[in-house]
Order: sequence, then structure tokens, then C-alpha cells
Amino acid sequence: MTPEEIQRYARHFVLPGMGPEGQRRLGASRVLLIGAGGLGSPAALYLAAAGVGTLGIVEFDTVDASNLQRQVLHGTRDVGRLKLDSARDRLADINPYVQVEPHAARLVSANTLEIFRSYDLVVDGSDNFPTRYLVNDACVLLGKPQVYGSVQRWEGQASVFWGARGPCYRCLFPEPPAPGAVPSCAEGGVLGVLPGIIGSIQAAEAIKLLLGVGDSLLGRLLLFDALGMGFREMRLRKNPDCPVCGAQPQIRELIDYERFCGAPTEAIMPEEIPEMSVTELKERLDRGDPLTIIDVREPHEWEIGNLEEYGARLIPLGSLPDRLDEIPQDEEIVLQCRSGARSGKALGYLREHGYERLHNLRGGILAWADEIDPSIPKY
Repeated sequence: MTPEEIQRYARHFVLPGMGPEGQRRLGASRVLLIGAGGLGSPAALYLAAAGVGTLGIVEFDTVDASNLQRQVLHGTRDVGRLKLDSARDRLADINPYVQVEPHAARLVSANTLEIFRSYDLVVDGSDNFPTRYLVNDACVLLGKPQVYGSVQRWEGQASVFWGARGPCYRCLFPEPPAPGAVPSCAEGGVLGVLPGIIGSIQAAEAIKLLLGVGDSLLGRLLLFDALGMGFREMRLRKNPDCPVCGAQPQIRELIDYERFCGAPTEAIMPEEIPEMSVTELKERLDRGDPLTIIDVREPHEWEIGNLEEYGARLIPLGSLPDRLDEIPQDEEIVLQCRSGARSGKALGYLREHGYERLHNLRGGILAWADEIDPSIPKY
């Protein structure tokens, strides 16, 4: 190591379990980060600062202003840039001795094994179920450890999954939740500092695994409640009947994870959903056409911005089954949410219950703000 590196890692050199040899081991390690968002940001920052030699980052998104509340890899001047470019510049500033390998791609079954193959372990900062199951299965098939993290609203969780030595993600969650059952961060919100806490735990677990020291979270699920400021722990056991890491695995190659997680069902494929653009909706409202607008978002989202002046009614998606009597079947109905996903699910539900004159507002309130009324805040 150079004199500058010796000075940089001086506090590691005197750390029991690390020392110069451990630092050299970190420098020779290769870690792959899934995402440069809420969880990937703190994990990347601390792994780079610790001196992990190579950080691969899988990311295809651009920086949005709504990211800045929690995705600390990026700053205001990065809005509109590729997250990979922003991350590369920030990590080079943190530690110029770390090599960043960008993977500008969406993870799919066709490319995941090839991307994962050359890394020692994977830090999963993904925010959707298809990617989580894809990452898990790829790690099991390749025999690699996966450092897992997840955040939602005020709560987070972390663990280590390693099918060769203990339980995998499927042992804990054999089946994904029903589509729409778990709101996204955009729908449910997330405390800005929460990914920092969980992402830092992921970085600590990755470092311990690379060094071979301490007790990892393998076989344990760490649960954090920011409101109560407390940690709980669940013991996990390997499922002998797990379809990917069990004694007789049925999954021996990567599958279609979008279909596995229920997106979207054959009964209502996207091309079969009758949509209406915001421009068409505005034209018809201006003409005085009798339309009923049902907003299926949550009350706190309604308060941010809504179409109440056009007669929109708030009926959150979760309460739709109990409030069908408020939606007459003989009216032409336009279903609306933030971006069009939840309203599409609502349309499918109403269709199953006999409603026929249905439209899904394409792009939701975000498209309305972009194309019709920019005074409505985007979130």
C-alpha cells in the first residue's frame, strides 16, 4: 500500500480482526451493489470508504428530485443525470483507490448470472419483489452470499442469505405478496434516514463476510422500528423443501420473475386495460361530458394534489371492496392514482364485479401535473 493508503486506513490497521492483512483482503474484494438508490447509497459510500477494491453497481435510472431526501449518493446538481454517473463521481471523491464497475442495465433473467459471476458477494438494495427473487435465485445458483435489506415507511429489515450455508430469501418468503398488497416507497413513503441505517448495516455485514470475522446475520432477520427506536431479531431456518436451495430444488435456472410475482395477470393484460389520456380527460371535462373520476390513492396523497374541482372522489384501493355501493354501475368511470398502476388494479377489480364503462387514467396525477396543471406538486 502507498503511504497515503496507509494513512487513509490507519484506524482499520489497529482494529482487532482487521489489521493490514484484512485491509489488503478488502482491497482485493469485489462487491456488487443492486441499485444506487436509498439502500445502495449508504452501502456504496461506506464500502468505498472502507477500501473495498471493486464496486460493481447495477443501475439504469436517473436522479429525480424526489430521490434526494434519502439517496445520499446524489446531490441537487445531479438531478437528471444517470445515477451511475453520479455514483461514480461521488465514490471517486470518497476513495480514488476504489474501482467502480457500472452495469447500466435492468436486471433480467437473461443477464443476471453473467453480471453476478465475477463478484464475491451481492448487496441487494432493490425495491421490488421480482428483482429480489431474481437476485436470490441467482446467488443460490452461483453459491454466492446475498446481503439483504428492505425499508418501508418507518421500518426496515436486514439479513444475510446464503443458500450454500443457510436459509435463502425464499426460505423466509416462499411466495411473493399479492400485487398491490405492499405499497412502494412512492405510495407508502419512507423516512429519509431509514435507508441510511439499514444500508449501513448491509455494508457492515458485507465487510464482515469479506473478512471472515464476527457473526453475520445469516439465519437471522434483523427488524428495526424507527418510531419505537428498537431492534428485534427473528431466527430463520433453512427450508428443506425450498424450491431453490432445498434438498431437491425445482428451480435450476432463472425463471420469469415478473410473472412469478403476479405482474400482470392473464385476465387483464396491459393492452386490454381501456385507458384515457389526461388530454382526452380534460377535453371531455371541458365539454361537460358526464364522467365519474375515482381517485384510488391514500388520503395523504390526495392532500398533496387532486382533481376535486372536477368532481373526483377519493376511494382508496384498499377500501374499494367495502365501498362499491358508492360507484354506480351505469356511469362512465375514470380511475386515477399517482401513475396509473393502482388504478389499473382497481379497474380489474371493478370489471370482475360487473362494471363495464371503465377507463384507467394513463400516467395518473403525475401526467396531469406534467401536461395539464403544473401547479399540482409531483411526489
